[in-house]
Amino acid sequence: MDGNGRWAKKRLMPRSYGHRKGVETTRLAVDFFARAGVQHLTLFAFSSENWNRPAEEVNSLMDLFMQSLSDYTAELHEHQIRVRFIGDKSLFSAEFQRRIAATEEVTRDNPNMTLNIAVNYGGRWDIVNAARGLLRRVRDAELRPEEIDEAAFAGELSLAGSPDPDLFIRTGGERRISNFLLWQLAYTEFYFCDVLWPDLSESDMREALTEYTRRQRRFGKTGEQVELPE
Repeated sequence: MDGNGRWAKKRLMPRSYGHRKGVETTRLAVDFFARAGVQHLTLFAFSSENWNRPAEEVNSLMDLFMQSLSDYTAELHEHQIRVRFIGDKSLFSAEFQRRIAATEEVTRDNPNMTLNIAVNYGGRWDIVNAARGLLRRVRDAELRPEEIDEAAFAGELSLAGSPDPDLFIRTGGERRISNFLLWQLAYTEFYFCDVLWPDLSESDMREALTEYTRRQRRFGKTGEQVELPE
């Protein structure tokens, strides 16, 4: 969800203003994709590298995250959306961790859509953390090394329980994935949009889904194989 800071800068406003406007777009996106039938939506809210930003901006983001949890948990629960946070939450304040846990608990059994929110997340961290989990299981005699395969590894990743993404959307004009879901995006379709996140509209989101329907997903097969009727 890229472009909040640049959006605010264009308006001669502090970056925090762009992040607040970005929350409105996030609500719009969650509502749109839920209505579109998306079963799993993962939002990259705060990367492990974002701690390198100015302290004032980081503190503003933390306050905004907590305020958003207070304001929108009930709304998400009402729409039967399950909320799950992925990433290393240990660096957050005790109060933020408590609010995260409370939101996850109250929405845990909601069936309409799973909303994964990546906070203090990095794809490399995710892979290393999964390797540590497998090593612990081997150490504790729960798993033999020869039993480690892609499924076992994926089961230790942050998105365990959710399928690999079908579509990756990045706003703001950048053409990179910025350490996001490195394992899970192996066969994902990429869609890059020049619109800054606060300006993203339902029309833009609909165009991303339309573009996805034009793609032929081969997963190593030939185009002719994919086109053959089952």
